[in-house]
Amino acid sequence: MTRTAFFNLLGGLLLGFAAGVLYTWVLNPVKYVDVSPDTLRADHKADFVLMIAQAYALDSNLDLARARLATLNLANPGQFVADTAAQQAAGASLDDLRALNALATALGAVPPPLPVKSP
Repeated sequence: MTRTAFFNLLGGLLLGFAAGVLYTWVLNPVKYVDVSPDTLRADHKADFVLMIAQAYALDSNLDLARARLATLNLANPGQFVADTAAQQAAGASLDDLRALNALATALGAVPPPLPVKSP
């Protein structure tokens, strides 16, 4: 590679990098928008409900759990938690299922039975 070709390549890379930075930072920056949890996909809502149930299992604060569930804009939060427990019954850990069932029961819903571990 000749010296001129090397400097042309280096100049092109620097110019391309500078153009990319200019475009992304100045001309078209990322706009952060606050979104609420009710816009999550169904699988992410299930994860969010599981996190709420795990927090409820630790602090037993039903009012806080209801406030967190209210951000999902659910018609029947207790039934949604029970349905989430039923959907996760095959793949979730027993502790997660216990947390979901405890929250569903506290919200007045009937959770599914816990799976029985075979010896």
